Amino acid sequence: MQRRTFIATAGLSLAFSLTASVAAWAENATLKIGFVGVTSGPAAAWGISNQRSMETRAAWLNELGGVQIGDTTYNIEIVAFDDQKDPKRAIAGMEKMAQDGIHYVVGPNVDDGAAAVRPVAEQNGIMYFPYAFPKELYTAPASNAILGMVANYQSGPAIYKHLMETKGVKKVAFVAANESDPLSQRDSGVEAAKALGLEVVSDSVTYQVDTTDFTPVLLPVIQSAPDLLVLSGVSPANAPQLIRSARELGYTGLISTETAQDAQVLQEGAGELANGFISVGGASTPELASDAMKEFVERYTAMFGEYNDESNTKVYALEYIIETLKANPAAIDNVEEFKKTMDTFEAANPFMVGDAKLTYVGTSSFGQKRQVSVPLVVNEFQNGAFQTLFVAKVD
Repeated sequence: MQRRTFIATAGLSLAFSLTASVAAWAENATLKIGFVGVTSGPAAAWGISNQRSMETRAAWLNELGGVQIGDTTYNIEIVAFDDQKDPKRAIAGMEKMAQDGIHYVVGPNVDDGAAAVRPVAEQNGIMYFPYAFPKELYTAPASNAILGMVANYQSGPAIYKHLMETKGVKKVAFVAANESDPLSQRDSGVEAAKALGLEVVSDSVTYQVDTTDFTPVLLPVIQSAPDLLVLSGVSPANAPQLIRSARELGYTGLISTETAQDAQVLQEGAGELANGFISVGGASTPELASDAMKEFVERYTAMFGEYNDESNTKVYALEYIIETLKANPAAIDNVEEFKKTMDTFEAANPFMVGDAKLTYVGTSSFGQKRQVSVPLVVNEFQNGAFQTLFVAKVD
């Protein structure tokens, strides 16, 4: 009888505790954070990784009771907009964020979209975190954009130098889609390669994004006999097709890109032919990952049934926004206050082991701190998964 009474009492206590927790959660204010990026089409993996990372972290923080900023506790709500990799839709998405009173937005994922939304962001007091590389977005007089990852002109030289030193690479060729983003990345890559003393044997071959037969595209490039074939700005959908075509043409050299990729897409599209493919990875490795990062991966996988290594980088933007707002609550609806805080901002990095810090960087590239500090992790694809090739840092 006593045991039954105890169980009943414990059950009531648990029910009361859960009810109280739900009630507290419901009483919290709401902080809306936007996402404007591509979640459909050939480049969808880039934006899907963004959105899912934000939703996973937001759900986790809300489950913990919300986020305290100043005297107010907030639940985080992610407001997402698929721009379909179309600059006009990106503008529409940013305008929607402005109409909803949102001051902090993650994305867009490509150069055209990030450049297109700049006037809307600046006119409406929005800080945005693009995954796009044009330096003019992050150099004065621009001040509202913060680069959310390592740029190709930062990762490219590091990859080329590593391959020169470890693989004896001397000749490099570039192939790019006939779009502004890949072409810009190609030009930056060519410049970096020449600065390192590499011989650029091909830098003018392009393809349309809807190409299905890459043999005629790649044949003249392969004939130039490069040690390294760089797929500039290649989308996750096109990468396996290009790799497969290059290998089937008999190319045995190295293949790389400065864009992040999806291991599952590579495996499904190119299989073992993609072994050795080098790309920029997420900002974490098994050696660097903290318990919080491991839990993030578990929660993400439980929510969506799969995980994208690129989310090791994409988890950071929301974290930077929240922690900077904690450091200066006046920035909650005033991005000028946010900017004032960036130069001296520092917070613990929950996703890395040791005493790693969240800080803003970019002075070397942009003349001002307009980039989140995340490790430069370079991966090599092997048998269906990414393996860490090397890790570097960006100032």
